[in-house]
Amino acid sequence: MNSYVNTAVGALLGTIFVLMSVSIASEGIFHSEAPEKEGFAIVAEEAPAAGGEAAPAAAAVPIAQLLASADAKAGETVFKKCQACHDGTKGGPNKVGPNLFGVVDRPIASHEGFGYSAAMKDFSKGSSEKWTFEFLNKFLMAPKKDVPGTAMGFAGLAKDQDRANVILYLHTLADSPVPLPDPKTATQ
Repeated sequence: MNSYVNTAVGALLGTIFVLMSVSIASEGIFHSEAPEKEGFAIVAEEAPAAGGEAAPAAAAVPIAQLLASADAKAGETVFKKCQACHDGTKGGPNKVGPNLFGVVDRPIASHEGFGYSAAMKDFSKGSSEKWTFEFLNKFLMAPKKDVPGTAMGFAGLAKDQDRANVILYLHTLADSPVPLPDPKTATQ
């Protein structure tokens, strides 16, 4: 072997030795134990097994009963999540989503000047369906699940009381709000 090969092999071995030494020393200096408890656990909804049915959801409380104990002021607070995409003022502009003034009992996908997705137009059955309290409750729980293909990117409001509060607040956003449903005659 010539001296150039010996020098190259020596340099390579020397570099490996220095890197290994630094790695061992830094592990000793900066070693950290595994935490006793995870900082944040991610819980994902499990899909049903192939051919199996999903477990039925817990019986939901009828919206009429929820509205009886709802708070429009609390709904206004929750509605702040919606204001990034929707305006609720009379004559206000359409944003990413349509203006929601007078939305309760308005025909679905009918707000003038807003371009609705094909999925929402299909869901509205030619604007013959209306945003009833029940439709709003179901839609706000999981928009993409209720209307597959909707352009609305909001995940939904899982808590019954949050949905009821927002729906009651939306109910107040009208010149003449429709009557609230009677909680005594409410059915699923």
